[in-house]
Amino acid sequence: MTATTRRTVPSARDTEGTGRAACHHGEILQGVFLDRRRRPVHALVTLPMHGPGSTARFAHRPGSAPDEVTVTPAGRTKARAAALLAVRECAAHRDAEPCGGELTLAGDLPIGLGMGSSTSDVIATVRAVADSWGVPLPAETIARIAVRAEGASDPLMHGSHPLLFAQREGRILEVLGAALPPAVVVGCALAGGAPVDTLSLPALHHDDDLAAYGHLRRMLRRAVTAADTALLGRVSTASARLRQRVLRHQEFPALTGIADSTGAVGVQIAHSGNVAGILFDPRAPGLHHGLRRCTRALDREGITPTRTFTTFASPISEEFPWTNTSRKPSAART
Repeated sequence: MTATTRRTVPSARDTEGTGRAACHHGEILQGVFLDRRRRPVHALVTLPMHGPGSTARFAHRPGSAPDEVTVTPAGRTKARAAALLAVRECAAHRDAEPCGGELTLAGDLPIGLGMGSSTSDVIATVRAVADSWGVPLPAETIARIAVRAEGASDPLMHGSHPLLFAQREGRILEVLGAALPPAVVVGCALAGGAPVDTLSLPALHHDDDLAAYGHLRRMLRRAVTAADTALLGRVSTASARLRQRVLRHQEFPALTGIADSTGAVGVQIAHSGNVAGILFDPRAPGLHHGLRRCTRALDREGITPTRTFTTFASPISEEFPWTNTSRKPSAART
């Protein structure tokens, strides 16, 4: 093969691929931080979840133009954009002509709650395209494609390690450690589970933000190093309180009040959505009683519990129906 000859797409048996990506439950910390060059950068630390997510299947359409990509279900424009970018990336790796294809997405994530549904779709898509081409794309490349497709991206392509991630640049500012401190999270949906238009949210940046978020960054670093769940709760609550300047959740005082009255260590919210959680230390006495009281209190306040899960593998995790249903569980079964 000469230097100017380009190969065609892989053989028929290699022209279909699959990919999967998890979701998250909003953020532990999100704000403005200094990078290594002392530049202020918007970044976040997500609260990962196991189980829910997106699955993608991509099938080549040999001989078609590279922009001829159809998506099912329709309307997943960010995933389609990611597929186009991934096709060109993979074709370049294989020194082959890019072509279009059919992208099929499936998943069990609610849209617009701040759980990374679009990022999960995008990452699953890129992985499916890469699998169909037989090209192993590193997480850094997937992050770059995701940011180009979405404008901003969660760090789901890097797994569940706690990372301070510049979501608009697709790069890691800091690896905080191997895992978040152990926590049990009673998840819930604010504002009746209504979706949030993240593009409409203002980007606040005050002069004192850098100092405040720098302090929270140091606190979270200590919490991860020491597996300190109480300190994790202080960080997430402080970050959520700062974010109230943008989101203005009417239920926020009730949420923090329930946390205080049930022995929780704090609260966390999606900084661009309506999903939230109340955090408990799994090592605390009376944990199960506190979880039951918490779920009942949420129900009394008209805040829909969604699921109870952990930051570690545990049989305590239990799923509730997603929001926008009439049924609300009266207590968390343990």
